[in-house]
Amino acid sequence: MVIRRIASKVNLSKFRNSIVNATICAPLKLAVGIWLVLVLVVSIGAAEPPLKIGFGISLTGPLSGNGKAALVAMQIWAEEVNGRGGLIDRKVELVYYDDQGNPANIPGIYGKLLDVDKVDLIIGGYGTNMIVPAIPLAMQHGMTLMSLFGLNANQRFNYDRYFQIGSAGPDPAETFTRGYFDLAAGMKPTPKTVALSGADAEYSAIALDGARRQAKRLNLQLVYDKPYPPSTSDYTPIMRAIEATHPDVVYVASAPPDTVGLIRAANETRLETGMFGGGMVGSQYAALKTQLGPLLNGVVSFEAYVPELATEFPQIKDFLAKYQVRAAAEKIDQLGFYLPPFAYAAMQILEKAVSEVRSLDQARLAAFIHAMAFDTAIGKVKFERNGEWEVGRIFYVQYRNISPSDLDQWKKPGHAVVVWPPELKSGDLVYPYRSGQ
Repeated sequence: MVIRRIASKVNLSKFRNSIVNATICAPLKLAVGIWLVLVLVVSIGAAEPPLKIGFGISLTGPLSGNGKAALVAMQIWAEEVNGRGGLIDRKVELVYYDDQGNPANIPGIYGKLLDVDKVDLIIGGYGTNMIVPAIPLAMQHGMTLMSLFGLNANQRFNYDRYFQIGSAGPDPAETFTRGYFDLAAGMKPTPKTVALSGADAEYSAIALDGARRQAKRLNLQLVYDKPYPPSTSDYTPIMRAIEATHPDVVYVASAPPDTVGLIRAANETRLETGMFGGGMVGSQYAALKTQLGPLLNGVVSFEAYVPELATEFPQIKDFLAKYQVRAAAEKIDQLGFYLPPFAYAAMQILEKAVSEVRSLDQARLAAFIHAMAFDTAIGKVKFERNGEWEVGRIFYVQYRNISPSDLDQWKKPGHAVVVWPPELKSGDLVYPYRSGQ
């Protein structure tokens, strides 16, 4: 190891030439030449293999918009850390496969990563539906698992080496939904009924469980509570059925394709209710923001970052400056407000753990991550025992004054107005909701 480090700092070519050109005896030339060859051989032989980080990520399918954006964020991190010399004297290599947004592909992908590729670290893919099937594989191999935006994915496993970078807080189903229902409780007249809907899938089931808890807390009567198949393509019948119950509030937990379909259906049926939105994944994407345009007006949904919060989380700005240049070149989500900063932060946390522990021992890495608070691109992160954030940081926005197909408007305040929590809000909730307002 010492010889390898010394050799890497010496210009062997110049040194060799100076020796050869010197007027010294042939035996000395031969001895020096042999020494140089030995140094080179030892240097090459002692080179460390790359430190492999493996994961599945959606590069095609319904989650590909976010998957591609997260991948670029992780590639930016890998390039930066390799520019600094790698991790524990090893270059970082990202090993990843397209999960196609299909949970059924996850066991095979992580089995290959762990048993064939022999990766050193693993990351869970994007979203609850993709993370849950990876946890049993991580448990079988004793791996620390950092995942991207899983909503209470660890609730059935209680795996002590699981972590997730989404900011839902220690009781995700509770904290993820509370803000929406706190807003509803503040409306006048006080709402009495609520309609719930979401896909028959892991994420929606967890979010809707939280919504039911909130409805019970506020004594709201459930007038509609039905899941729809993930394969649904026509959302108009769902919206008409919801509208027929005349709910005071509508809460939806939807994946990106559902979000588009439900918002379009709400406008087609001219839905009128006190508040409409909730856990609508996809409204955060640049592509969907520009695709839906004014149809978003009045919708209330969660976000991870918006320009209104620039002064609260200044660390994100440096990352976004780098990300947005790459995003434009690679034709992916050009805002990068949602998953990319968090994916980058997840890698920063792993980097800190490996650098400080100076080992890839999975138990020691997990213990370190549990014990520490991390300064990241998204601010300070500290994990609870279940791998969720110790303090939640969910916030809700209401979309307003949206123009058609204008990406630049989303880079300015005033279009995704923070309405909850009170300490971060940039405006008050406007209600009732009327489609197309």
